[in-house]
Amino acid sequence: MISLARPARLTPGARVAVVAPSGPVPEDRLEAGLDILRGWDLDPVVMPHVLDTHREFGYLAGADADRARDLERAWCDASVAAVFCARGGYGVQRMVDLVDWAAMRAATRTAGPKVFLGYSDVTSLHEAFATRLGTVTLHGPMTAAADFLKNAHAQEHLRTTLFTPEAAQVITARGRAKALVGGRARGVTLGGCVSLLAAELGTTGARASARGGLLCLEDIGEEAYRLDRSLTQLLRAGLLEGVTGIALGSWEQCGPHDELRALFADRLGGLGVPMVEEFGFGHCDGALTVPFGVPGQLDADAGTLTLDVPALA
Repeated sequence: MISLARPARLTPGARVAVVAPSGPVPEDRLEAGLDILRGWDLDPVVMPHVLDTHREFGYLAGADADRARDLERAWCDASVAAVFCARGGYGVQRMVDLVDWAAMRAATRTAGPKVFLGYSDVTSLHEAFATRLGTVTLHGPMTAAADFLKNAHAQEHLRTTLFTPEAAQVITARGRAKALVGGRARGVTLGGCVSLLAAELGTTGARASARGGLLCLEDIGEEAYRLDRSLTQLLRAGLLEGVTGIALGSWEQCGPHDELRALFADRLGGLGVPMVEEFGFGHCDGALTVPFGVPGQLDADAGTLTLDVPALA
């Protein structure tokens, strides 16, 4: 694990492209999210296929190729400073290999990296941006996601990260954070949904190792046995060998917390690294924005992640 290239922070008037790489986007929620961005003095532009729905599969936001083209066009547009995902759901794995990554690398070399924001199904794109573009990404609230629209804390932490990232350099867990394994660990942040990280194994451009990484994990709607399966797959594949620390986020609709705590101790405790639960990122109210690809220190006892440098330059 090495630190990745940091995009520039946003400034008032910055143009922000909104894409839908996964599930279909409710128009009313999209408009509400755009209004929030405009209130931040950003200039959001919606890519052509954001409001599409796949002709056969209603769980997809349009055709795979169209979703891939929207992402490419947004990233390669020199006037765009950031690319925000509208929502998660499912669909990134269907389109990620249709993206012209060579064109996106060329655009990155020419103009530098842009801010890329999303979470949930977007985990697969966080991984792709890390391995194929070498750029820092933001795991945080999405433009048309209900938890973003309704929660001022999620909005404010994202806004701070985007505009004054040095003020968000110490990320403090929200709520009832508790060390499952105490101690401090240094490394480079990475992670996302457990189920998506497991699904990435063996795919084109997949990360070969998370050695030296501070692993941030969360998920939604995965029962304990399915989380067990995904974690076991990551362990068996050797991806977690050398991970230096673990922060556990939200586990919405994943079952009783005591059962999940026992599962994490069983599957991850053997790594012998500091591990903190209920950190407050992912599918939860007031979700924190966590950058991936930035070096820092996790203090499991204090419930803090302190970045060596701001997430954005």
